[in-house]
Formats: sequence, structure tokens, C-alpha cells
Amino acid sequence: MTHTTTEPAALSPAPSASVLDEHARGWRSKLWQAGLVLAVVFFASWYVDLLDFRTLANGVPAIATLLRESLPPDFTNVMDWVSPLLDTLAMSIAGTAIAVSASVPLAFMAARNTTPHPAVFHLTRTLLNGLRSVPELIMGIIFVAAVGFGALPGVLALGLHSIGMVGKFFAEAIEHVDEAPVEAADASGATRLQVLWHAVLPQVLPQFADVSIYRWEYNFRASTVMGMVGAGGIGFELMGSLRIMQYQEVSAILIVILLMVTMVDSLSGHLRKTFK
Repeated sequence: MTHTTTEPAALSPAPSASVLDEHARGWRSKLWQAGLVLAVVFFASWYVDLLDFRTLANGVPAIATLLRESLPPDFTNVMDWVSPLLDTLAMSIAGTAIAVSASVPLAFMAARNTTPHPAVFHLTRTLLNGLRSVPELIMGIIFVAAVGFGALPGVLALGLHSIGMVGKFFAEAIEHVDEAPVEAADASGATRLQVLWHAVLPQVLPQFADVSIYRWEYNFRASTVMGMVGAGGIGFELMGSLRIMQYQEVSAILIVILLMVTMVDSLSGHLRKTFK
């Protein structure tokens, strides 16, 4: 009978001292970074009195009183809110359409791999940053002063502000495309426009659709408050009820807005699945 002997498995070599030191330095660096972030957050919270728990506690009775005065919700004038809700929905759709239409060409100029010239790249990026930096409420005030009250200033404000964000996301999607189809199209003798149309655009269309739908969700929520600056929509009704301190009607309007936001969110989720 033959006996087989098994050799013991080779032990992995122990990590060297230099590797351990480097690992420890990495952990110390991460701890320093985390500590710095926490210190900044703590300072910001202290600076805005978020850590003033006595003031926060003193505000609880006032909030409780306001909640009591808001109940039960008063839906007496609910039929009068149908038209403002439609205005709000139309504002969000039209504003998003403006943003997407303008963002597509701007995105190709603001992407490093498709811009026709570095100067065009920097100019377009500056434009997008400028549009994104001005809040839509400020734009709403400006357009109300320019074109008067109603839904139009709300559409213009939502559309222009959204160009800054949508254009940025579109440009980043273009910059992350697979270069293989682009190189193949170039090698086949395609023109620059043909390369963009056949090699770049098909790759980014799903991301474009996803960003557009998300922005529509955001614009609907933003359009509900555009009425606070006179730009029409359900926000105008909300501000009217707040001014005369009809808090029961305010709570009813907020419930209606919540239901509409939930419906828009469900519809956008369905649209995302459809486009995928």
C-alpha cells in the first residue's frame, strides 16, 4: 500500500513594515479629511443657529398652534384650483421643452470631445454656469417685471434656469461616450455632423431622456412656488390664502399639490421604464 504525503500549504508572506506604514498613513489621511469635513459642518450649523436648541424648542408651540389652525383642511374652493393646477402643469412642460431644446446644441459645444473650438467650450460653459447660478424665483421676478403677471414669466424663468443644469448634464453625458464608434465613423470618412448624429447621439439619447424627465419633475415642483412672485399657477392661490391667513385652505392646497406631485412622479417613473 502506497502512502501519499501532502505538503503543507505555503504561507503567504507577511506584509512588510513599509506596506503597513503606508496603510496607516492612508487611514490617518482619511481620518483627517473626515474630521475636517465634520468641523466645517459643525461650524456652519453653529453659525446659522442650528445648534441653538433653546430657540428651536421655543418655536415648537408656534408650529403646533399653526398646525391646529390648519385642520381640518378646507376644500370648499377646490374647483377654483383646477385651472391654476393646469397652469402649473403647462408651465412645467413648456419650461422643460425650452430647456431641452436649447440644451442639446449647447451641450455639444460645452463637451470637450465635441466642441468646435476651446474658446467655444469656455464660452458655453460660462453661459451654462451663469444660467444655473440665478435661482428661478429671481428670474421669475425679473420676467414678471418684463412681461407682466401670468404663466409666461414662469415658463421663461423655469426654462432659462433649467438650461444651465440640463445643458451641464447633457455635456457630461457626451464627454463619457465610447470613442470606438466615433473613431470608426471618422475612419469611414463621415463628416463631423454625421459623426455626431450616428456615433455620439445614439449613445447619449437614453441619458438625455432620463435627465429631461427628471428635470420635468423638478420643474413641476418649482412651478408650484413660481406663483408666489406673481408667475401664475397654484402657487398664486397658495400665497393668496396665506396673506389672508386662511390656514385651513392653505393645508387643503398643500394636499392637492402633494397629490399632483405624486402623480407626476409616478408618470415620470413610467416614462423612464418606457425609454429604457
